[in-house]
Amino acid sequence: MVVGLLIGLLVGAGAVWLVLRARLVAADVALRSERELSARFDALAADALRKNNETFLELASGRLGQKEQAVEQLVRPLQDLLGKMADHAESLERSRRQDYGALSRSVRDLATTSERWRSETASLATALRSSEVRGAWGQMQLRNAVETAGMLAYCDFEEEVHTSSDGRSYRPDMVVRLPGGRRVIVDAKTPIRALLDALNAPDSQRDALIADYARHVREHVKQLSAKSYWQQFDDTPDFVVMFLPGEGFYRTAIEADPSLLEAGGKERVVLASPMILISMLRTIAAVWNEEKVAESARVVNELGTQLYERLATMTEHFVSLGKRLDGAVQDYNKTVGSFERRVLPQARKLAEHGVRPKKPLPEELTAVEHATQPPQTLELPKRNETPALPVAVIDDAA
Repeated sequence: MVVGLLIGLLVGAGAVWLVLRARLVAADVALRSERELSARFDALAADALRKNNETFLELASGRLGQKEQAVEQLVRPLQDLLGKMADHAESLERSRRQDYGALSRSVRDLATTSERWRSETASLATALRSSEVRGAWGQMQLRNAVETAGMLAYCDFEEEVHTSSDGRSYRPDMVVRLPGGRRVIVDAKTPIRALLDALNAPDSQRDALIADYARHVREHVKQLSAKSYWQQFDDTPDFVVMFLPGEGFYRTAIEADPSLLEAGGKERVVLASPMILISMLRTIAAVWNEEKVAESARVVNELGTQLYERLATMTEHFVSLGKRLDGAVQDYNKTVGSFERRVLPQARKLAEHGVRPKKPLPEELTAVEHATQPPQTLELPKRNETPALPVAVIDDAA
């Protein structure tokens, strides 16, 4: 029984071994087949991939070339525009550098000029502290104002006219002549020393210096009024013009002391800045021109009257001459008639009796049948009439 069991075990073990071997062989065959299939698949995949890559590269190369051409055509105008912009930017940069250099030179020149002006202004301010220099400068500004007003050709004026009264000598800066022989006295004053000090003074002292300047202007008004120029010159209005040679001087004085205008009116002194004086002189020039026009109208009226009278006299001479010519024609015709009727017939009888003259007598003489024509002008008077010319009405107030 044990032997049978062992034989059964051996037989079972062999059968199992045979079965396992068969399975191992089948598995080995399947593994080899799988490896071959895998190798073949890998080869096919590699070949397909290679072909796909080649096809893709060919397609990509063609399309990329087309796209490159399209992009190149699209980008070329941009490249040209960018090139032009680069050239323009370079030109602008060169121009900027040149302009910057010119601007730098202009700024340096301006700085130099400003420094020169500052130096000259300082020199002028220093010079104007002298009363003689201030007086000469004021007279020069007064002359400039007169020339600016264009009065030289229309309004006569005199500078520094000397006069004396009660043993005292007076010399106004300018005397402006008005129509009708009247004159206006103008005197330039420059009391600006305190104003010059106020320019560089601290704020705490500036108001006091400006008030001092206004006080000096008021003092000059009183001094000018005391001279009474309107009594020293004939045909002069009872006031005198005080000229301040600067709009700033006039404005500062009035702002510091508004009562100066009223005080000047009471003192018979008119304060005037350059613009006020120019306006006044232009008004005088206009009045002067109107006076010349009125005078010319009067002269034209006189000349017209004389011409009309002479034309009337000449017309009388024409009438008289025409009558004398008519009388001469009548006498001539009478003489021709007598010559033809009484002289020629008697002379022809001489030829009948053997007289042979070298020159024959005329057959007949022509009488003058035309008479003179008298003047037919209705405007001119006839003989023994008095010419009448309307008198032009002239506005003497012009």
